[in-house]
Formats: sequence, C-alpha cells, structure tokens
Amino acid sequence: MIRKATLLSVLIAALLTPSVVTTASTAAAAPVNAQQAKLTLESITPDVPSRLTDEIKVSGKVTNAGTTPMGPVVIRLWLPRQPFADRAAMEAYLAGGPVAEYASLTSTITIPSLAAGGSAPFELVTTPAALTVRRFGVYPLGVEVLNNWQPVTKVRTFLTYAPPTTPPIPKTKVAFALPIIDQPHRSDDSIFIDETLRTSLLGNGRLADLLRIAQSKPKNATWFVDPALLDDVLAMTRAHEVRPKSGDKTNRPADASARQWLDQLRTALAGQKVVATPYADPDVAALAHQGLDGMTDKAVTIAGSTARELLKQDVPTSIAWPVAGKIDDDGLDLLTVSKVSTVLLNADNLPPDPPVTTTPDAAATINSVSGPVTALLAEPGLSRTLELEPGVAGSSTLQKQRFVAESALIAAEPGVTTPRSLVVAPARRWNPNPTHVMNLLKTAEGLPWLTSVPLDSIKPGKAATPRSGLVYTDDDRKAELSKKYLDSVRRVAGKAQLTSSITADLRPSDFDRAVLRLTSSAWRTKTGTGSREVKQVDQAVEDDLGLVTITGAAADWTRELAGEEGQIPISVKNQRKETISLTVDVSPNNPDVLTIVSDGKPKRLDIDPGQSGTIQVQMRSKTSGDSTVTVRLRTLDGKAYDAPRKLTIRTTGYTGIALVIIGAALSVMLAAVVMRILRRRSQRRLAKTAKVRENERV
Repeated sequence: MIRKATLLSVLIAALLTPSVVTTASTAAAAPVNAQQAKLTLESITPDVPSRLTDEIKVSGKVTNAGTTPMGPVVIRLWLPRQPFADRAAMEAYLAGGPVAEYASLTSTITIPSLAAGGSAPFELVTTPAALTVRRFGVYPLGVEVLNNWQPVTKVRTFLTYAPPTTPPIPKTKVAFALPIIDQPHRSDDSIFIDETLRTSLLGNGRLADLLRIAQSKPKNATWFVDPALLDDVLAMTRAHEVRPKSGDKTNRPADASARQWLDQLRTALAGQKVVATPYADPDVAALAHQGLDGMTDKAVTIAGSTARELLKQDVPTSIAWPVAGKIDDDGLDLLTVSKVSTVLLNADNLPPDPPVTTTPDAAATINSVSGPVTALLAEPGLSRTLELEPGVAGSSTLQKQRFVAESALIAAEPGVTTPRSLVVAPARRWNPNPTHVMNLLKTAEGLPWLTSVPLDSIKPGKAATPRSGLVYTDDDRKAELSKKYLDSVRRVAGKAQLTSSITADLRPSDFDRAVLRLTSSAWRTKTGTGSREVKQVDQAVEDDLGLVTITGAAADWTRELAGEEGQIPISVKNQRKETISLTVDVSPNNPDVLTIVSDGKPKRLDIDPGQSGTIQVQMRSKTSGDSTVTVRLRTLDGKAYDAPRKLTIRTTGYTGIALVIIGAALSVMLAAVVMRILRRRSQRRLAKTAKVRENERV
C-alpha cells in the first residue's frame, strides 16, 4: 500500500510539474511562448450553476500561431480554492496577482500534435462538486495550455456559483443606458464633410450594429439618441454635396441605405425608452466656461422637436448625459435652466464622501441653480463589460463572465440588507459588438440577483449614500473645447443670428443647427475637423448675408446734392426668399459740413422677396464740394447687419448761381424794354414835330 501511495504521488507530481524526461518525439520540439500559442474561450455554460451536480462546460479552441509544430498540447482547468472576498480581490486576480488555485487532474484534454497555424477545438467538463465549490460566491477559474508539459499560456476568468441562500440575496435593480451618438457629418445643412456616415450605416458599420441591437428590443434599456445624427441621415436621403478635406466637391444622389436605416431605427425604437441628447451633443461645460450660455438651451429645444419629428414618438429631453459623463456646477446650471432634471454621470464625478466599502446606490441628489437634480452614477466595472477588450481572444465570453461575477459580488456584499440600484452605460460613442451586447443583456435579465428596470424609474432613496460635490479636475477642463476655438464659433453664431433678426417675422435662423454642430463635443479630439467646419459655416453665413445689399454701393459710390439742401435716395435689394425688415442708418463723417435732416427715427424698410426698397434721406450742406456719409443697414433692434459703406455727397450750389443769373437776365431784359419804350416815345415826338412844321409851311 505504501508503494502504491508513493507511486500515485509521483504520478501526480509528474503531471503538475514540467517533465524532465525526453523522448525522440519531444526532444527536438522547439520551445513555445505565449504569443505563439493562442487560447480562445468561446463559451462557459451555464451562466450560473446553482446545484452541485450542474454540468459546467468550458469550450474553446487552441491555435498554434507559430511556425513550428506543437505537441503534445494539454488543456486543463485551474480550480478555485476559495471565493473572492470582494471586488478588489477580483481586480487583483485579473491583473495577474497570486490566487489560491490548483490544477485539475480530471478536467484535462490532450491533443497529440498541432501543426503550425493549426487550431483545435476543446471542451472541458466539470461540476461544482468536482471543483469542491459548496457555497454562494465568485471563484477564480483558469484555463491553461501546456506544450510538451511546459506551460505556455493561461486565461483567467470567473465561475459564479449561486445555490439558494438563507436569507435570500436582495434583488438589485439594474438599468442599461445605450447611446446612439455620433460626430456631426455636415457643416452647412446641405454639405457633408466626409462620406464616413454612409459607411457606418452599411454592413458591419458602427451605426448598422447599433441598429441591430435596437432591433433586438432589449428589455427596459434606455436609448440616448442624438437628433443631429438623425438629421444627418435624413439629409442623405436627398441629393447632397460632399466636400471633404481635400476641397474637391462631389454631388451625391439620394441614398436609399440612409432612408432604410432611418425607417428601421424608427420602427426598432417604437415602444422603447428613448431620450434625446441636446442637438449635436454639445460640450456643455465648455459653453458654460466660455460664456456661450444660450447655446445649451437652444440645443435642448431643437433636439426635442427634431427627435419627435423623425422618430414619430414623444422623446423627452429631461435626462442629460454630458460628454465623458462629467459636468461641473456651471455646466449643470445650464442644463437645469433648460429643464433637465436628471444627469447621467460617471461614478468618479460624484464620489461617496466619506468613502464606502460597498457599492453605493446609483441615484443621488445634487443642487443646482434651478433646485435639486437627480444624478445617476454609472457603475464602472459593469459598464466596461458592454465593450469587448481589443485584441483579447474570446473577449465576449470573458466579459460576460465578468459581468455575472461583478454583479453577484455587488448583490452579496456583506452588511447590505436593502435593495440598491445600478446603472450600466458604455462609452458614449462606443463601437459595440451586437452579438456580445445582446447576449450580455439577455444574461442580465436571467440573473437571480438582478431586476431589470427603466432608467427613469431609478430615484434617490431616503438613505442615499452621502456624496461630495461634483468633482471636475484640471484635466477635465483641459479636455474641453478651447477658448480660441469657441471664440471663432461665437463670431459665426453672432453673424448667423443676423439672418434671423432681419426677417419680418423674426423666424429662427436657418443656421441654428449648423452653429450647434460646431459646438459638438466630438471636436474635442478632432480640432482640425471642427475648425474646418467653422470656416465652411462662416462662408455660408456670409453668402446668405450678402443677399441683402445696398444698391450701387461701391468704392466710388457718389450722389449729387443740388443746392444747399435736398434728398438723396438709398435703395436696398432683397434677394432672400422671405420678407425682411430693417433700418438704414446714415451719419455724416463731418457734421460741420453736412448734416442729416431727420426726425430722429430710424428709416425703416420692409422689402418683399426679390424686391427693392428705397428711402429718401434729407441732407443740408453748408458749402459746395464733396463730403462723405456712412451708410449701414441695421436690424430693427439696432444691430449692425453689414459693413459700413462710405457715400460721397457732391454739393454743386447750382440753386444760388441760378438766381443770380436769372436776376441779371431780368435786369438786362428790363433795361432793353425801357430803352425800347423811350426810343419809341422819342420817335413819336420827332414825328409830331415834323408834321407841325409841314403844316406851318402850308
């Protein structure tokens, strides 16, 4: 018996330690490193075993990524000794820290050889009883690959065992926030800056993938949709122009794929919870810090009307999700003034104070200039699991196992007796894997310690965790849109507002949406693209302003004033498609020479589309010669509409000269008449005298 026990110990040691014995087939085998052998976990079922006899299957494949054969290849499980005490221990385990595990002798598969570039599937089967797992908890689980009995790679994951407990674990409410947010793709409303939107709508494009997730209609998920994206897609359904960075213009016909995507998204979101982000997802914190306060309210208002129009359902704007999930008090005040009552934030933006050892409830209350606001804090660990880890084979399986494990540890945290709420939210411009996301959401619905709820049902409780004020760091400020950039946006916005102020009915500016797209948080990391859009919108605004002009205004613009006082006509041409109302401001550059005779009221003009309007300006000159006046169009509220124009007034003084000439002419004529009369009288006297003399002779 002693010999048998000794022999068994030797065999076990041989299996668990690198072999030093070589054979003809193994002596020549080249060493294999972790990069050469790739291990992919494709599934672990069930998600949550709940009985000792439940069969646990771990399946996947091993790949020889090297240039030499491998073999024999052994795949085996590393089994848990004890469950994790908390989530910090989980993090340390994933980071490669030591953990009490032991290799399984029963859950092992051997592949005799694996050619270079070849792959082989595997399936390891075990049970909680075989793993000596007896109580509720999250346990470390590893899958290891050995080549020629040398360990080459290992994958760490989790096993969550959930038998019935007494008392039952409190159910935790969980809400998912899923964003459909993109960067703006247009500058002016009819001009696209690139063709990436169309690519994203097709095949495996990002927006096509988001549509697939929406079509699965995940239970109780809340969708955050940027109406500016819907607007961009709608613009693609009409003929449009593409003007990329190179400057080459391309005319595109209406895009059928854009219409299909928009129609399918509208159908998919029908009946689901949808929230509209402020139009174009503006950088609200930056707008607050740079004094562009009115932009946020305009973005919220336009977002609501656009989303309702394009999605054909009521879409609230009362929940905001700031860029990067962070906001400060100034930005929060702008949102609340715009009727936002709830903000979705990252947990580190509003941390517990004092720190806590358990996961706090997702809901909290913070104060703003408009009163209390509900803050919903996204749980960072769970939120990360919605996105696959780049370059990690089998990432979908690993992320799902982590979601199950983290949510279980949260639900079972010691000392917690009341239900809590969790919010799960990925990065706002995520690039999801539809299959992974749909599987994860389905898994979450079936976990016995979670209850799926809509986002708007999560409210702060009476015993909410105390939290500090909003934490907004210097790095957060540096990440905002810069002052220089927003100053250029401010200039364009000011000019764009003139296109509204000059209309007779003060209708909203046609450039409101284009200007809002310039404030998008997307330009935080794409300043060059944002600056190029600013220039394009600025040019479009200038072209529109140029449709209202003073007729004849040019560098040599001259009018003549006959006499010391008279009227000078000034005409304005309206080439816009709507009636305009404006005033004409005329002021002399040298009032000592030329003055404007006025009743003090602005000269108002109302001009129909395609028509001209004229005013008569009464002027008085104190001397003949040239003098100048400045002519400028203004809106009815006094804002300058165009650049000042210099008009030369040429005073001739002809009226005074004409009087002198006429007077002189009259004097000459009168003298001539008098001379003629005197001459005739003299002639008559001479004739009479001659006749008398003739009679005397007779």
